[in-house]
Amino acid sequence: MIASSTLTNIAFAPIAPWPLIAVLAILSAALVIFAVIRRARGVWWRALGLAVALLALLNPALVEENRESLADVAVIVVDESASQHISDRQAQTAQAVEHLVQELGDRKNLDLRIVMAGRDRQRKGEKPASGTVLFAALDQALIDVPRRRVAGVMIITDGQVHDVPVSLDALGFQAPLHLFLTGARQEADRRLVIVKAPRYGIVGKPLALRLRIEDSAADVDAGGDISGGRDLAKLTMRIDAGEPKTSFVSIGVSHEIKFTLERAGTTLMEFSVDGGPAELSLINNRAVVAVNGVRDRLRVLLISGEAHTGERVWRNLLKSDPSVDLVHFTILRPPEKQDSTPIRELALISFPIRDLFEIKLKEFDLIIFDRYRRRGVVPLSYLNNIAEFVEEGGALLTATGPAYAGPLSLYLTPLNNVLPADPTGEVFEGGFLARLTDIGRRHPVTATLPGAAGAGETPEWGRWFRQIEVIAHRGSVLMEGAENKPILLLDRVKKGRVAQLFTDHLWLWARGFEGGGPQAELLRRVSHWLMKEPDLEEEDLRTAVQGSRLTIIRRSLTPAVEPVTVTSPLGETREVTLEDTGNGRAAAVISVDDPGLYRLSDGVRSAIAMVGEMNPLEFADLRAGPNKLEPLTSASGGVVTWIGDRALPRVRMTRPDRDTAGHGWIGLIANQDYVVTGIRQAPLMAEWLVLLLALGGLMLAWRSEGR
Repeated sequence: MIASSTLTNIAFAPIAPWPLIAVLAILSAALVIFAVIRRARGVWWRALGLAVALLALLNPALVEENRESLADVAVIVVDESASQHISDRQAQTAQAVEHLVQELGDRKNLDLRIVMAGRDRQRKGEKPASGTVLFAALDQALIDVPRRRVAGVMIITDGQVHDVPVSLDALGFQAPLHLFLTGARQEADRRLVIVKAPRYGIVGKPLALRLRIEDSAADVDAGGDISGGRDLAKLTMRIDAGEPKTSFVSIGVSHEIKFTLERAGTTLMEFSVDGGPAELSLINNRAVVAVNGVRDRLRVLLISGEAHTGERVWRNLLKSDPSVDLVHFTILRPPEKQDSTPIRELALISFPIRDLFEIKLKEFDLIIFDRYRRRGVVPLSYLNNIAEFVEEGGALLTATGPAYAGPLSLYLTPLNNVLPADPTGEVFEGGFLARLTDIGRRHPVTATLPGAAGAGETPEWGRWFRQIEVIAHRGSVLMEGAENKPILLLDRVKKGRVAQLFTDHLWLWARGFEGGGPQAELLRRVSHWLMKEPDLEEEDLRTAVQGSRLTIIRRSLTPAVEPVTVTSPLGETREVTLEDTGNGRAAAVISVDDPGLYRLSDGVRSAIAMVGEMNPLEFADLRAGPNKLEPLTSASGGVVTWIGDRALPRVRMTRPDRDTAGHGWIGLIANQDYVVTGIRQAPLMAEWLVLLLALGGLMLAWRSEGR
């Protein structure tokens, strides 16, 4: 509310420079003093004339100002951060807001502003703030207000604020800052703290992190400790939403947790600890660590059963990747072939069978058999070692030739335990186009393969001219060739994986025959799938976070309509229906307000996602308290009030030189700021009055001296 008023005062507008007037005043004073000392007659009349002359030089005027008073501004800052949602803090916040609005809402000449802070940035689609940010919101609320008009600020929070100014000067205004605290005094809580964690790690190499469980309760009790101890807590670890692993650890002591990354890419490790004897919330009983897995180097063993045209395609592909260590052997002469050719002319070294297939077999990540035929070069016991290698987590790729259909087939070895297709003995020779199956159009290895066509359409790549006929008894057939027979098959065998390509004409694509085809891309994807690359998992639920938008992506070989259940860090759940986007993918995008760990599940698959910081500062300490804000509050003349303690204080308007708090009340400053809307000025000494007084004084002085 704006009120009008009028103020009258006297102003001077000298008609001569101030230094000149000062000199004349000094000389006049000296003359008067000299006359007084000499006891000259008429001295006071002379003094009157001189004073009138000096006053005329000062040119006094009567000034009348029309003023309009400006409303003072009071701000209520309401903390809406996630920590305010625990216990009864929201109810206490509502109580304090209602009380302050009743006290100040109808005050004249006061502009009351309410700022809801802590979650505004997330609602606007920006990256969630780190911790509770209140003073940035306060600055924004006062951006159009001169600091001299600020009457005071009232902050309603639990005290866990993370952008507190370092001093009163940094606050930017001279007004009381009153703190209204939610929560209760001497709260206790248990939390999990990540002391040190690696950001990167090599797949398959041991890593370690350190964590600590802190419990602020006076009487520490782990609860559920089967040993009966009072200083143990149950710690649970999950890796990428996998099966939980539990252990009991001491409270207040740093512990080293060892682990091994099983795949490349980002691995999310979630740790949680059971609730303590006194808990505000279980939110900070969890912590998440993200470790980026990097493969040291991919070690590949390529065995070519015979020299052939497509052999160089494999070698060039694998050697072009700097992250691949390739060991390649080509069997040029089988044992049954005896002639007079010296051994030194056939190979630089003898075939190190025992080293490769027994001593150093587990050092390889991928084994490739290219047109291999059973000739006794690799004993059956060593082929059995390869089968065990696959079952224990290794990868095997076979690119078969005509020999796979005959009596020298690799299938007629111990490897048949891991190979998913049986040869029929037939070999098709004639031109045909490889086509994706229904599963192939959904599998990430082939779904977006360049040149692949939809159902009933012709692929945009060249033909092949030989295919080995097989019957697939397990696995996923991604591509079919002549007579709709399998030509690319992927299978999981216990912990390992197997891929089979039932043609030896893949090299035609590399040569550009009939336009060629995506030979390098296909082999790259197959190899990465064998290496368990997360981006090529066919049954997968994953998320991507950008600011406050959470993207949910589900890949599956079968269309799925089940909704995905999303659980927020605060335990709130909602169901999200995904939309089929083709190529075996279904997706949805949702908005997320609260920073922290989100859990997703479609009933079969699970995933987790972090919004904001990996371990949000907001949840680092949930206990309410004035420690962070009390120095600033005291320096500004404000007070701390616990909302749950007693009746809330009354609010008064005080003068700037008075106290701003007392027993049962808090004060806001009435600044009485104004703007001048008009000025009217009238001279106090007209010319005729100056002349009359000056001449009158001189004449009276002359008359006194003449007596």
